[in-house]
Amino acid sequence: MAIDDLLDEHEQSERVLQWLRNNGAGLIGGIALGLAAIGGWKWWDQRNENARMDMATQYQAAINAIDAKDKTADAKVKALAEGSSYRALAALELARSQVDAKQNDAALATLQGIHTEDPAIAQIIEQRVARLLIEKKQADAALKLVADADTAAGIEVRGDAHLALGQKEQARTAYAEAMAKLDVASPHRRLLELKLTEVGGTPAKPEAKS
Repeated sequence: MAIDDLLDEHEQSERVLQWLRNNGAGLIGGIALGLAAIGGWKWWDQRNENARMDMATQYQAAINAIDAKDKTADAKVKALAEGSSYRALAALELARSQVDAKQNDAALATLQGIHTEDPAIAQIIEQRVARLLIEKKQADAALKLVADADTAAGIEVRGDAHLALGQKEQARTAYAEAMAKLDVASPHRRLLELKLTEVGGTPAKPEAKS
């Protein structure tokens, strides 16, 4: 190897060593920060997973209390995080059990106390509240709740509210609209057919599939 080559290699080595001396601390610090970030993310992810597991356990405890008709059921539901899907679903189940026990006022209070940002759950709450209001002879209030409903279940409740108000034509329209949104094989279709017939409508025959 030529002298010039050796000098070039020596010069390059010196430059590398000098760069490391100048930037080594920053490089090591960057690596340390990267490792800390990875460790922090894993810790945060594990923390969230543990929180989810705790919430699921609390939810199941609330459901078990509801099924057992335990007096602590209401408190267990309220112990779940406000605004969470767990609490909303548990409260829906509690309200159902209250209706089964003929405690409609308690069920109404439970449903009206649910806060959720989930549109699907919100629709279910509105429909169940509306049904209870119809039972309480407050069909006008029920109708306002489901006035903009666009699901078969919601439109059916709107028909029930119209019927309770003696508005058979509007009820007929609602029931027919609800039926149109149901699959031909839906078990609920038969009930809607009966409701539609009751208000003077004629259930449309399902179109034969080719």
